[in-house]
Amino acid sequence: MNAAETRALLGALNAALARGQRAAVASVVGVRGSAYRREGTRMLVLEDGAQVCMLSGGCLEAEVVEVALEVIRTGRPVLTHYDLSEDATWGLGIGCGGSVDVWVERVDATDPVTAAWLAALDREQAAALAVPLDGGGRLFVTPAGGVTGQLPDPALHAFAVEAARSRLGLREPRAATLAAPDGTPVFVDVNVPPPQLVLYGAGHDAVPLAAQAYALGYNVHVIDPRPAYLTSARFPGATLHNLAPEDLHRFTPGERAHLIVMNHHLDRDRVCLAHALRSGADYVGVLGPRSRAEDLLRALAEEGVTLTPEQLARLRSPIGLRLGAEAPEEVALSILAELMAWRRGYDGGFLSGHTGRIHDAVTHAPFSLS
Repeated sequence: MNAAETRALLGALNAALARGQRAAVASVVGVRGSAYRREGTRMLVLEDGAQVCMLSGGCLEAEVVEVALEVIRTGRPVLTHYDLSEDATWGLGIGCGGSVDVWVERVDATDPVTAAWLAALDREQAAALAVPLDGGGRLFVTPAGGVTGQLPDPALHAFAVEAARSRLGLREPRAATLAAPDGTPVFVDVNVPPPQLVLYGAGHDAVPLAAQAYALGYNVHVIDPRPAYLTSARFPGATLHNLAPEDLHRFTPGERAHLIVMNHHLDRDRVCLAHALRSGADYVGVLGPRSRAEDLLRALAEEGVTLTPEQLARLRSPIGLRLGAEAPEEVALSILAELMAWRRGYDGGFLSGHTGRIHDAVTHAPFSLS
């Protein structure tokens, strides 16, 4: 799930708990074959049957709500297998061609593990929740080594802690279900701070880019020396930095930052590009044709600014996928599509005619409910 979905789920959950309403969370913990969503997708179900977020394109939700209502009533978590093949799935002929495993558990905000997990989600902090799918307890694990909770089996406890820390150590952590040495499936849900998108420039074309990025869950920052351009009305949800080029040292991009230089002003872009390349961020993009980036680098070299091969290797220009984009909103779509593909290790090509897997190949031992 991205940060935007998590925010929506948490907002609804907090409101429900404040009303004294009980709730359950359904999580996708296993996918085989084709499915709309992947492991770690969550849906909130309230005791009145209301739901927030989705586990699929609409084919699973009604059935999962019924399961969740029973879980809310009994307090016993349930793992359910759904076959989405053409001839199965309640005779609806959905035909997605895959299968999905869904873990449903009631939310107990007084439980220390649950409380720690919800706090991490709310604060957008890195953390993992390890859940043996035999119903034998839960663990909350932080990257620094903190552990809340205790599994009854010491060997399973040690495996779950190590699995959680291992997932958190990945460049792009994703939830997964892993098989413990004794065969117990352990679902490791992960939460990481949303990726940071830094826009050097608050011009007209930055507005749709910031808005679309925020909707996709990015933590958006906009830097510009012109206060009239830096308003919450133009950039709702973004953090605004009124900084002149000579003051950029006062801003340090985050660990998972993606930086885009788009001032449309050669002098500002030159200084911003040097700041971006020296920041250590993996992704630094320059809006516009390749010649523009080359001109900026040439101007920096003439100033005596030395950039290492490693720093230059982070530069991407032109940015965006080749979609034929023209309008600012289309350009924003092109840029964010490239960013998603780059973050997740894809080439951004057409799916039609593609003969390989759409999603990442499974690299961990699968489990089965059969």
